[in-house]
Amino acid sequence: MLIANPKATSASRRARDLFVRAFSGELNLEIATTGHRGHATQLARKALDEQYDLVIALGGDGTINEAVNGLLTHGPSPDLPALAVLPSGSANVFARALGLPNDPHRSAKHILTALRTDSHRNVGLGLADDRYFTFSGGVGLDAEVVRVVEALRLSGARAYPTLYLRTLLRQFFAVTDRRRPALTVECPGLPPVSDLFLAVVSNTAPWTYLGPFPINPSPLSGFDSGLAVFGARSLDVRPVLHVIGQMMLPHTTPRRGGGGVSLHDATEVTIRSSRPIAFQLDGDYLGEREEVVFRSVPNALRIVV
Repeated sequence: MLIANPKATSASRRARDLFVRAFSGELNLEIATTGHRGHATQLARKALDEQYDLVIALGGDGTINEAVNGLLTHGPSPDLPALAVLPSGSANVFARALGLPNDPHRSAKHILTALRTDSHRNVGLGLADDRYFTFSGGVGLDAEVVRVVEALRLSGARAYPTLYLRTLLRQFFAVTDRRRPALTVECPGLPPVSDLFLAVVSNTAPWTYLGPFPINPSPLSGFDSGLAVFGARSLDVRPVLHVIGQMMLPHTTPRRGGGGVSLHDATEVTIRSSRPIAFQLDGDYLGEREEVVFRSVPNALRIVV
């Protein structure tokens, strides 16, 4: 089953038709086009219930997240359909973390080669309360930015990197509460870390991209390890600039200094807030929460890559 999101930033009918022609000689292919939020989850669940061998997700990270949650309706199992990813969104973090080109046409060639050679890997995922995520979840400022960008996109704005950057700057300087930290991070066996302004839980690296540039608060994170957590104790301009500078450097050590807090390879993380605060998973805004429990799920899904 090819699940295609026609509203993804760079997914057009022409691109989808090219994929159909490329795959039709190799596979017994059913085309399913999403029509509303949550539809990819329903379609992937149908593929699960009807024992399809493979689900191909053509879309952005939100479409992929929905497909993953549909496939994992009953939890991980070796009998689940495999998943292939054709990135056609704005950031495509999950696909790029898998090593796929940030282009749907070039990725299609990679996936065809992987199918012909039966090449795949098992990846670990994260679970936030009852929803799986592929690369990250955030509580605080980053989720506030996602919330505003989603509203702008509904009004017709395109999800270019400059839109995220403008929204981040406006949110940081004019909207978000930079005086009253609300968050506490708890990991079993470790003392709680409190007085945080934001927390990012990563299942892989990088956390996101600004155009071609990876933003990497937890560079040790990966699909074969537990969850990583980055938290900010300060939203003053100087320490924030220090941490952002570290995040954009190509080194593989945890971020330190500038008020940052780093945890790595956690099996479970609980984030509590003293007030309702914005929450996002894989770039989708999911409302305000006062508590979220994140868990690592090893070898959750088989990916064609």
